[in-house]
Amino acid sequence: MSDDEVVRVECDGRVLAGRVLDLRGAAVDPERVGRAVRTGPVDGLCVECPEPRRVSEYVGVVSAAVTVPVRTALAAAGRSRGLSTPQDEEIATVRQRLGEEAGTGTESTVERLRERVATLRGRVQAAREGGRDTARVETELAEAARELSEAETERAAAREALDRAERRARRHRDDRERRRRRQDRLANLERDARSHLVGRLREEYAAAVDDLVGVDDPFAVDDVTAALAVGRVADLRAPVVLAVDRFDSPARAADWLSAPLVRV
Repeated sequence: MSDDEVVRVECDGRVLAGRVLDLRGAAVDPERVGRAVRTGPVDGLCVECPEPRRVSEYVGVVSAAVTVPVRTALAAAGRSRGLSTPQDEEIATVRQRLGEEAGTGTESTVERLRERVATLRGRVQAAREGGRDTARVETELAEAARELSEAETERAAAREALDRAERRARRHRDDRERRRRRQDRLANLERDARSHLVGRLREEYAAAVDDLVGVDDPFAVDDVTAALAVGRVADLRAPVVLAVDRFDSPARAADWLSAPLVRV
């Protein structure tokens, strides 16, 4: 796309190209144009333009229905200009860390078999002392001893599995708690970073608001004014879709915003 064709719009068989486009004759919905800017063709409407930055999520479409979380949008405007904050390194670290991130019933069997083995050993001993044949009892004893050995092995495995399960449960609890702390930390860092960026742009934003309406508190203005003022201090790159009468002409609006513009 050449420098004199910053934006190219195909709509209802018409093709318009340039830095400032007026689509009021096409009667298109501003949200539809905004979606075409952000995501690609929408219902036959195609907009070719530079890739929008995140700030366009807040101020890319300026209509009577716009709602603007001013401080969040202003922080995004700061990011669009490449501004950094003291919290950025730790935010990246915390985000990276957040992104990386049973046997029962054997005891009674063992005790029962132990008692049986002890009983059979006693019977073998008694048979020997009485001079009786011990072959049958010794066979029973050997079988019982084998079952006991298997049961003890099973119990040991069950205990180990239970220990592993308990360790996993503890680790999971610890992981959940660690993740919760990191999420809280990330939220606090992002809030501090947002405050830092708002502080950096406060005066420019206030001047933009004053140029539009002239009020004492620039953070207590209507959403249209806020959106336009944030757009003025941002580096938008992608076009603003304008659907309100705040300027004498689309060209004047584009100049004031220092951004491409589509008037609808």
